[in-house]
Amino acid sequence: MHEHITGNLNVVENKTMHICTNIFRTLPPSDNPDFDPEEDEPTLEASWPHIQLVYEFLLRFLENPDFQPSIAKRHIDQKFVLQLLELFDSEDPRERDFLKTILHRIYGKFLGLRAFIRKQINNIFLRFIYETEHFNAIMSIINIHDYLVHVVCLSFCTVICLMRSCCFSVCSIINGFALPLKAEHKQFLMKVLIPLHTAKGLALFHAQLAYCVVQFLEKDPTLTEPVIRGLLKFWPKTCSQKEVMFLGEIEEILDVIEPTQFKKIQEPLFKQISKCVANPHFQVAERALYFWNNEYILSLIEENIDKVLPIMFGSLYRISKEHWNPTIVALVYNVLKTLMEMNCTLFDELTSSYKAERQREKKKEQERDELWKKLDELRLSSAALVQNNSHGLPSVQNNNNNNNNNNSSNNNDNQDTRAEAAAVPTDNKVPDAGVAASESTPCAK
Repeated sequence: MHEHITGNLNVVENKTMHICTNIFRTLPPSDNPDFDPEEDEPTLEASWPHIQLVYEFLLRFLENPDFQPSIAKRHIDQKFVLQLLELFDSEDPRERDFLKTILHRIYGKFLGLRAFIRKQINNIFLRFIYETEHFNAIMSIINIHDYLVHVVCLSFCTVICLMRSCCFSVCSIINGFALPLKAEHKQFLMKVLIPLHTAKGLALFHAQLAYCVVQFLEKDPTLTEPVIRGLLKFWPKTCSQKEVMFLGEIEEILDVIEPTQFKKIQEPLFKQISKCVANPHFQVAERALYFWNNEYILSLIEENIDKVLPIMFGSLYRISKEHWNPTIVALVYNVLKTLMEMNCTLFDELTSSYKAERQREKKKEQERDELWKKLDELRLSSAALVQNNSHGLPSVQNNNNNNNNNNSSNNNDNQDTRAEAAAVPTDNKVPDAGVAASESTPCAK
């Protein structure tokens, strides 16, 4: 039967139309907008018993040894692939598992579709990174008349399921990349996979994403430096869970890194690890300290101890004295012991310089405290002086008013005295007779 199907053009056309009619459909909206694939039960496809038969037929059709891509390529074309990728939005995990396998088979059989499949997966990732989360915030109803937007605008967690399935497919694709890697593949790594680390739901597909990144580095070790610098660029600042995942991915990368590449990234990498060790969140600090349990990483550190130890020493020594978690303090002591055994002389030098630096810092703190005390005393004395001046001003004004009043009363007394003196005649003088007569006779004039 399979030989008849795969070798007859008319039969292939009919069966392809049968497959398209049965599996390509508009997916229903999610019953639970806040669906969490890790906790909630998925919405299963009601017609799955029928659709499952079609998927199994398509898969056996593609896996048949007598399958001829040259005949089937007329019907399994770019449109077929696009419709297949749209079905990845299904919430039913059984359907997504079939889709991953079928997409992988199509990618392997149809060489002419490989670039197109990679481009469309690239578009899915880019839409997720730069558009989907934004669209979910402003649009909750699908506009079926606007095909340019996309026929489904899913809830955030449903898109996460899509990303996880696509990551599985990408892992299989990357595994088959030929060497040397093309510029297109390197661009996909740096422009798509690395920015995917900024997704809010990274925890749901981080394992697959980290595996893709490690596969790229196994293919081309020279990509190690830009990859690690890219991860450091997107390093989470406020999410401890993401920071733990980033540390786990860094350890996976260090497991496959070459010593020459390690020298290029050791300084910025261990500066970040030093910050993680000093993180007050104990899980972040613990995950960073577990690097010293990895034998290969220890060997790389030992080869470059003169560069790594000065970067890490300050944080380790300070945390050994100040961290609130006793488990972290115990791990730090073990790390310090390991580093001391690698280079005892350098360890002693760093210890002495660190203690001297701490003494200088304490001295500066004391001087600063004394300066602040002097400033406080000066402020208090200035305030007291202003207060005294404000209390003394009214008394001065009262004294001035009293003086003014006294002066005015004295002036009045003097004026009265002069008036009285002018009014009293002098005893030695005799009044004129004519004047007296005129004063005594009113009608003399």
